Amino acid sequence: MRGPFVIRRHGGRADRTRAPRRAGHGVGRSVLAVGCGALPALAFPAPGLWWWAYLALVPWLLLIRTAPGARRAGLDGWFGGLGFMLAMHHWLLPSLHVFLLPLAALLGLLWLPWGWLVRALLGGTPSALRASVALLAVPSGWLLVELARSWEGLGGPWGLLGASQWQVTAALRLASVGGVWLVSLLVVAVNTAVVLLVAAPGQRLVGVAGIAACALVAGTAAWGVPIPHQSGTVQVGLVQPGVFDGPEGPERRLARAEALTRSLAGRPLDLVVWGESGVGADPTGDPVLAARLTALSRAVDAPLLVNVDARGADRPGIYKSAVLVDPKGLTGDRYDKMRLVPFGEYVPARGVLGWVTSAGRAAEEDRRRGAEPVVMTLPAREAGAPPLRVGPLVCFESAFPDMSRRLVRDGASLLAVQSATSTFQDSWAPAQHASLAALRAAETGRPVVHATLTGISAAYGPDGQRIGPAQGTGASVAVVRELPLSETTTFYVRWGDWPLYGALVVVGGVAAAGASGAFSPPGSAPRGRRARTARG
Repeated sequence: MRGPFVIRRHGGRADRTRAPRRAGHGVGRSVLAVGCGALPALAFPAPGLWWWAYLALVPWLLLIRTAPGARRAGLDGWFGGLGFMLAMHHWLLPSLHVFLLPLAALLGLLWLPWGWLVRALLGGTPSALRASVALLAVPSGWLLVELARSWEGLGGPWGLLGASQWQVTAALRLASVGGVWLVSLLVVAVNTAVVLLVAAPGQRLVGVAGIAACALVAGTAAWGVPIPHQSGTVQVGLVQPGVFDGPEGPERRLARAEALTRSLAGRPLDLVVWGESGVGADPTGDPVLAARLTALSRAVDAPLLVNVDARGADRPGIYKSAVLVDPKGLTGDRYDKMRLVPFGEYVPARGVLGWVTSAGRAAEEDRRRGAEPVVMTLPAREAGAPPLRVGPLVCFESAFPDMSRRLVRDGASLLAVQSATSTFQDSWAPAQHASLAALRAAETGRPVVHATLTGISAAYGPDGQRIGPAQGTGASVAVVRELPLSETTTFYVRWGDWPLYGALVVVGGVAAAGASGAFSPPGSAPRGRRARTARG
């Protein structure tokens, strides 16, 4: 940040010299930005203060708008992004240790241009034009940051701001129209409007209009967007064996999952879903294990969707795979996880960063990636009924809206997420992970089950509403959920990520207008005036 000018007189001549910068002030402001950026985390599970999301960005926005220059505004954006990433991913600390800080700092850079945008539109005394544009451009800029960090290599779309609204009916209806992106857009727009009310007295009318417009959109979604039409039901068993540590842990966990599954015998089931990594060997190359699972499927008279974390029997490398077993044996239906967790399941640039395995819980060996999504077809339990088509997702993949949308477009009538959070049992991660299934259900208009080896298991109807209570991290249980089916095609499934395209247009238009001088940064004169002043 460039310091202010100081006038010093030497005889009859005045010199303009730059005052020394106050380093302490800059450090304090950076620390404040980190704290402001962390505030939105309280809106997510486990705290679950969903209403806080509509105010959580206000302190951060107020800080950026007071930045004395574009450089400082960028730093406020960066340090706020650092705080946001640390707060949203703090549960990774046991795995990444001190490496979490540089990773959060790297991701925080994505908010640096957003800081410039906020100051340009909200800084100083904004005109009615700047204030009105801010209501569209600030949320659009935030949305583009969410898009960039949603790339799997940067950690994926964990903690998208709209996902904090997973239990709000109006937000779920909005998600069916424009996905979680549209919900994020609305939440940031409300925060922007509140800033105008608080810090721009001359533009309070614009702020009120912005809040009224957001309320109108949310109300229209809640009462105007139809709930998916029910076209039948499906009975799904969820098996959560719990935590089993020690050398004998995997076998004891498998035995517990078998016992829990057998307890469901005699109930009319269409499918039983196990959590991630519930089977530690590939049944394709292990006839004894395959016979064991087949007998279990026969005992409950329903197919089992198990999850294998093992070296392939007929291919090199380790895969995480959803494998379908029915009373006749292995069906041949198999889905290999496509999007892997950085460091947890593979180490990016292992030749350079492989040393992190000695300092944290990074993967000792990279998992292999699957080639394409798979929709598995199960026979109908009743004559004349359509077959049940299941789209499996493995753990981290439930965070990606495009994956569930692709499965539904490919014909899936039920989405099954297999997960495990044993490393993070006592953190906020299990509750937040389970909540993502609600958004995926609302977006696609299909029921979603989230079955965990350890963690929180839950089921959601095609409108995103939870069916029955969730099973907590301490539970070792098997439950059955009757889920409504639907053939409704939601607007999001049909049209996809259109809010992102709109955000690109808005931010591109603002950038072009800014380059022409339409939105000069506060405290600076347009180029032409500066040139005339210099000549004068």
